[in-house]
Amino acid sequence: MSYLDSLMPNSKTIVKDAVSGFSTGLFSIPEGMAYAQLAGVNPVYGLYSGMVATIVAAMSTGTILMISTLTSAIALSTGSVLESAGLDASSDPSALFTITFLVGTYMFVMGLLRLGGLMSFVSNAVMTGFVAGASLLIIIGELGDFSGYDPVGANDFAEIIDWITNIGQWDLATTAVGTITVVMVLVLKRIKLTKKMASIIVLLLMSVVVYIFSISVELVGDIATIPSSLPAPTLPDFSLIPELALGSLSVALVALVQGAGISTAYPNPDKTKASTNRDFVGEGLGNLFGSFFQSMSTGGSLSRTGISVGGGAKSRWGGILAGIWLAIIVLLFGPLAELVPLTVIAGLLFVIGAELILARVPSMKLVVQTSWGSTAAMVLTFVTALLIPLQWTIFLGAGLSLVLYVYASSKTVRVHQLVRNNKGMFEEREVPETYPSNASTIISIGGQAFFAEVPVLEEELPALEGTQNAVVIFRLRGREHGGSTGLRWLERYQADLKAVNSTLMLSDLEPVFYAELEKIGVLEIFGKENVFKAQPSMGGSLIEALDAADKLLAARTTSQAVESLDDDPDN
Repeated sequence: MSYLDSLMPNSKTIVKDAVSGFSTGLFSIPEGMAYAQLAGVNPVYGLYSGMVATIVAAMSTGTILMISTLTSAIALSTGSVLESAGLDASSDPSALFTITFLVGTYMFVMGLLRLGGLMSFVSNAVMTGFVAGASLLIIIGELGDFSGYDPVGANDFAEIIDWITNIGQWDLATTAVGTITVVMVLVLKRIKLTKKMASIIVLLLMSVVVYIFSISVELVGDIATIPSSLPAPTLPDFSLIPELALGSLSVALVALVQGAGISTAYPNPDKTKASTNRDFVGEGLGNLFGSFFQSMSTGGSLSRTGISVGGGAKSRWGGILAGIWLAIIVLLFGPLAELVPLTVIAGLLFVIGAELILARVPSMKLVVQTSWGSTAAMVLTFVTALLIPLQWTIFLGAGLSLVLYVYASSKTVRVHQLVRNNKGMFEEREVPETYPSNASTIISIGGQAFFAEVPVLEEELPALEGTQNAVVIFRLRGREHGGSTGLRWLERYQADLKAVNSTLMLSDLEPVFYAELEKIGVLEIFGKENVFKAQPSMGGSLIEALDAADKLLAARTTSQAVESLDDDPDN
C-alpha cells in the first residue's frame, strides 16, 4: 500500500476509526490538562496539543496507528526547560511554542539523517531509571494540588519529607476529593466495562459532585481560562532559540525514545514495515505545525496509541479523527473544563505515576539480575532525575548508555586459535600461552570494534617471550572498520612481532577495512602480500593466508639452512 492509499478513508474501517478517534479524543481531555499542569502551564495548551500536532503526525508517521501527543515525561521535561531558562509560560506562552518548534526541528532533521537507529543505543537500564524517576516526579509535582498544601524543600526528597511532616496543614476537603478520585479510578479500572474510560468517568463525576455540593476546592478556572474556540495561529518567539536550544534537544530525545517501541507493539495493519526514521519525520512535522497553533511538544504515546487501537482504530484515520473529535469537543464544551477540580487532576496523575512505576518493575528486576553496571546506571539515572533538572538527566542517561555500550563492547571480544584438521576444516581451540617458533598460528578475533577491546586483546593474546620466526594470522572477518585506535594497535603489534623476527598477517578483511589500511599507509607497512581480503566462501581468505604463511616459513627455513652452510668452515 502506498502512502497516498493509506491516507484515503476506507469505507469498511472508517466507522471503527471514528469510534476509536472519539474515545481517544475524549481521553485526551483529562490527560492533556493533567500533563499541562505538570509543566506548570495553562491546561488549555495540553488540550491544544492533541489537535494539530496529533493530526499532522497521524498523517505522516511510518507507524500507521501511532498517536503522537503530549505525554507526562515530555511535559515534565518541558517544564524543567522553562524553569531552568527562568521563563514563565503562564505570562508569555510563546516560549512554550518555541520549545515545540525546536523539538519538531530536531525530530525532523534526525529523521532525514536516518538517525532512528540511535534510539536502540539508549540502554533499557537507563530508560528504566529515567521513567521511574519521571513517574515519581509526576506524583511529587501534584502533592500541593492533591492536599492543598504546597511542600517546600531544596530538592524533591526534601519536599516529600516537608509534605509528610506538615500533614496538619493539609486542606481536608481538597485531600478528601483527591483521595476519593484515586480510589474510584482504581475501582473502575478493575471493572471490565469501565476500565478504559475510568479516568473520564471519574473526572466528570467528581466535577459534578464538587459543583452541586459547592465543595470548596481550587478549580481549573481559578488558574486558567478555557475558551470555547480552536487554537489561533501564534508565532513562536524565535529570539528565545539560543537559550532554549539545548534544553529542547533533551525534550526531543525523551519524546523519541518513548515513541521508539510503538512500531513493535502495534505493527502496521497493512503489513508494511514501519520505519523509525519515518516516525521521526512524522513526529517532527506534527510539532513544527503544532508550534504555530499553541501546542506543547508531542511525541509517540504508547498509552494513547493503546487506547486508540483498543478502541478499534484500523488506519491513520484513527489518529486523524482523534484530533478532530478533540477539537469539536473543546469548541462546543471548552469552558466546562474550568469546573474540573485541580485535586481531581492530581488524583488522576497519582494513579498514572504509580502505574508507570509499577509497569517498570519487571524491567527493574531484569536489570538487577543482569549486571551490577546496568543496575548502577539505573539507580544513578533514577536518583539524578530527582536531584537535577530533568532535561539534564536524559543527557546523563545518554552518556551512561554510551559508557555501558563501550563497556559491553570491550567484553564481547572473543579470541580463539583456529587449527586446521585432517578434513580441511578449522576448529576453535584455546589460544596457546606463547606463539610457537617456526610455525604459523591463526588467531580469530571476534567482537564489535577495535577500540574498547584493545586492552582486553592485550591480555588474551599469547605472549611473545621466547618466540622466533613465527607467523601470526589475525582473522578479522565481519569488521567493517578498524578505527584509529585499532589501526594504531595493529601497527604496533606488527612491530612487536617484527622485533622477534616474526610476521603478522591479516585475513578476511572487509573492503572498507582494507581501504582504511591502504589510505593511511598501514598496508605498505604490513606489506600487501600479508593482507588478504574477505572472500565469498567461508575460509577462502584464511586458507590463502595460511598457504602464504607456510611458503614464508619454508623460505625462511631454506634461507637459514643456506646461511648455516655458508657459516660452516668445513664446507
